[in-house]
This record gives sequence, C-alpha cells and structure tokens, in this order.
Amino acid sequence: MEKAYKLLALQEGISNRAAKELIDRGVVYAAGKKVSVARGELLPSTKFKVEKIAPIKVLFEDEYIMAVDKPAFMTSEEVAEIKKLPLLHRLDRETSGVLLLTKDDAFREKAVNAFKKREVQKEYIAIVEGKVVEAVEVNAPILTIKKGNSAYSKISSDGKEAISHIEPLMIEGKRSKVKVKIETGRTHQIRVHLKSIGASILGDTEYGGRPFKRLMLHASKIMLLGYIFQSKEPEDFIKFSE
Repeated sequence: MEKAYKLLALQEGISNRAAKELIDRGVVYAAGKKVSVARGELLPSTKFKVEKIAPIKVLFEDEYIMAVDKPAFMTSEEVAEIKKLPLLHRLDRETSGVLLLTKDDAFREKAVNAFKKREVQKEYIAIVEGKVVEAVEVNAPILTIKKGNSAYSKISSDGKEAISHIEPLMIEGKRSKVKVKIETGRTHQIRVHLKSIGASILGDTEYGGRPFKRLMLHASKIMLLGYIFQSKEPEDFIKFSE
C-alpha cells in the first residue's frame, strides 16, 4: 500500500505537492469514486482519473464590473487572483456559476450597499435528494461557526435572519432539480436550508447529501443595480433533465 498522492504523482509525472493539491481540490477519482484523502493508502496498481477544470468564462465586462462564469473546483479567490480584480461576493469552491468582480471603487460601494439593503436578486439551480413537489419558503436563522479556513453553518435561534425560496423544476427518480432564490446571503445558506426540508444537495456530504463528483449547486442569475447576469446550466445539470 502507498499514499494516494504519491501514487498520483508517479502516474501523472508531477510533484507530490501538485498531486496533493489535485486531491484536495476534489478532481481525482479511482474506481469511479472520488479520492478525498491525499494521505489515504491505496494499492500501487490503482489507476487515477483527473477531471479537468473548465476555463473561466467572462460573461460581461464594462468599466465598472466583470461577471464571470466560475467553474466548479476553483475558489472565488483564485478567480480574483487570475483576473486581478477584487471580489464582490463569493461562491463555494465546488459551486459553479455567476461570480462578480468590481473595477471601480465608487461602483463597488454602491454594490455593497445594494447587497446590504437586499436589493440584489440571486437565483441558483440545485440537484437535490428526495422529491420536492411544491414551492416552499424557508425562513430560518443561520449561525455560522468558523474555525481556521473552514466554516460550518446550522439553523439556530442565535443565528442571523436567512430566507430562501425553493421552487421545484422537475423530479427524476428519487432526486429533484430545484430553483432557489435567496433574500439573504448567509454562509452555506442554500445548503443548510435545503437540508432542513430533507432535500440535501447531491454531493454535499457536509450537509447530508450523498457522495457525488461535485456539489450540484449552480449560481444561475444575479440582478444588481440594473444589470442582469446569467449563466447557463452546466452539462451535468442539463443531462439530469434528459
């Protein structure tokens, strides 16, 4: 037996550090299952598959703002570093879709105020466990506990107000595709609220979902200060509805 990252490094002809980063990012698979522990031990004969990360697509750009289509498995901070612009908000690493960066300080201040005043509309698409057959509003406060670089959220009376509107789009087998509109932007809000109605997101093992190749959550639309930015559903979301 040998550590996973060392075997991957040999197979791909890369450094041990680069191999570990790929596993930590969540793009390495063996025998059809995601390799989640870089130091986990595997047979020397293990064959790995490394998923390629999609490129960052610029959806819109002017003198004030840039809207990009963030691929899954890339952090918002990495996008900001590549584009050399400050983030206006963030998406989780495995969440894909519309991400906004600003290019003008005065505009940024207006945009931040719009977020604070709940004048920004955000829509997401998610593939969830269970059958969601009717629209539901979840109005439940969320408390976020931060430790180091990680965060975990839960519904708590000690938390901050959080409101999500969930609408079914279709059902296939024991899973559903839903649209989620959020009035507030608490950490992991959609993930926590969907779990609370028994509809954890596929791939969201942290909040009750079954293991999958990625967290099946996509930021599909943001409306801000007269702008409307939209991102098409990724191929794996579209295939769900075929």
